[in-house]
Amino acid sequence: MRGAVIHAPGDIRFETLDDPKTVNPTDAVIRTAVTCVCGSDLWPYRGLEPTDEPHPMGHEYVGFVEEVGSEVTSVRPGQFVIGSFATSDNTCAHCKNGFQSNCLHREFMSTCQADYVRVPNAQGTLVATDHVPGEELWPSLLAVSDVMGTGWWAADAAEVQPGSTAVVVGDGAVGLCAVIAAKAKGAERIIAMSRHASRQQLAREFGATDIVTERGDEGVERIKEMTGGIGADSVLECVGTAQAMQQALRSARPGGNVGFVGVPHDVAVDGQELFFSHVGLRGGPAPVRRYLPDLVDRVLTGAINPGKVFDLTLPLDQVAEGYKAMDERRAIKALLEP
Repeated sequence: MRGAVIHAPGDIRFETLDDPKTVNPTDAVIRTAVTCVCGSDLWPYRGLEPTDEPHPMGHEYVGFVEEVGSEVTSVRPGQFVIGSFATSDNTCAHCKNGFQSNCLHREFMSTCQADYVRVPNAQGTLVATDHVPGEELWPSLLAVSDVMGTGWWAADAAEVQPGSTAVVVGDGAVGLCAVIAAKAKGAERIIAMSRHASRQQLAREFGATDIVTERGDEGVERIKEMTGGIGADSVLECVGTAQAMQQALRSARPGGNVGFVGVPHDVAVDGQELFFSHVGLRGGPAPVRRYLPDLVDRVLTGAINPGKVFDLTLPLDQVAEGYKAMDERRAIKALLEP
């Protein structure tokens, strides 16, 4: 098969790789329907995470089951399936508590920008649809495997409630999906922090009621002005930088909550400041598997359409251009078609 391999910062190649096989009885192999480039893939692409040796890339996927191990009974060959970037048995104590992304047998997916993918823990990870969805729904179902599930987790962790005010920090695919989640959870006012016109437009389409272009202290001050000097009930941090975290924490009201889902890079939280703020802080890798059945249903019934975050579609063999376009902010998210 063929797939994306990173060799060094800025160096993505489309190469011939070994065909995946079931290694363990809990594995499945799927043929990729569509895959994509994630904002978090840009960390190693930009050299902000080390690439010690060449390795495959990609952790978002939907596709058709090709082969299953002897212990996999929840899906069968030929079915269309959606999975999570973090695999899980869905039976351990952490999974039963709703944190499948911290499963005791967790493995992170990392080879999905390819024609075929081996999925560990397939029994607990993959969710099959009743029939093969129309291709027009594939981008939204792909979004569910990560960015929509992560945006939903941001809203969940920030405890967005009906009638509340929510602030979304970050206008990438996760931030835009977090707007969808905040809207679905009943937030009355959704303030998207964005400096890019095309992303602002999509945020409004997804349910944002206000746009704030300021960042840092100015952004915090603007949020305070818009909330009568109090701050927001919920803040959804969808970036992962120190500035974004500080902006999120200082934008929340006392007793409010911050859900942080951007992979942290050089982020440090001042314990003294957090202590006196009375702001709750929760985050981590999204337990996408917890939300999969509900989010898949919302896509299939037309309740949400997160696939709109894909504003660039390329053949899989042009994956390097997908990285480049996202790095240069010419695209929000690149969809890849095998």
